[in-house]
Amino acid sequence: MSAEFHDRLRGTVRERQGRDEAEPTAGIIDAQSVRAASRGYDGGKKMPGRKRHIVGTLGLLLAAAVTAAHIGDRDAAAGLLMRLRRLHRDITLVWSDGGYTGSLVGWCRDQLALTSQIVKRTDDMAGFVVLPRRWVAERTFAWLMNSRRPARGYETLPATSEAMIRWSMVTRMSRRPGRPRSAGRH
Repeated sequence: MSAEFHDRLRGTVRERQGRDEAEPTAGIIDAQSVRAASRGYDGGKKMPGRKRHIVGTLGLLLAAAVTAAHIGDRDAAAGLLMRLRRLHRDITLVWSDGGYTGSLVGWCRDQLALTSQIVKRTDDMAGFVVLPRRWVAERTFAWLMNSRRPARGYETLPATSEAMIRWSMVTRMSRRPGRPRSAGRH
């Protein structure tokens, strides 16, 4: 029930933002490690807990999966992208970071008819640099961290964590449809 409500609200927000279609054609995939009282350990972040994997667009959630923190981005991406393809047939392009390189790119093309485009930092970049497209997923994670329940992995079951992510996004989106469109966007 919460997924259906979330998806309908997302379509309303997209149309309110001036998008021609309620369904998107592209998305951004990324992962975030969150502290939780579970047995997973993310060696890269040096953090025990869980990992949230999301696909979004315009700061709106398209699909989410929660795994133990030790599950790699590429490993979790296969199931998440299959779910994305099943839920959103119009998606043809997915942007991602360097953690999603390798055989996943070819697998997306061959098995799901998705183009997986990697957005990488160049060698001449120093310090913090906002990368095209990827900042959208980072902003979505920041919005999730502003919600009390998703701020930390309180939930025992991954499915409950995924539901909390959706409800957090419902709360966020429910504030957006009432806003008038900006003068510059049509």
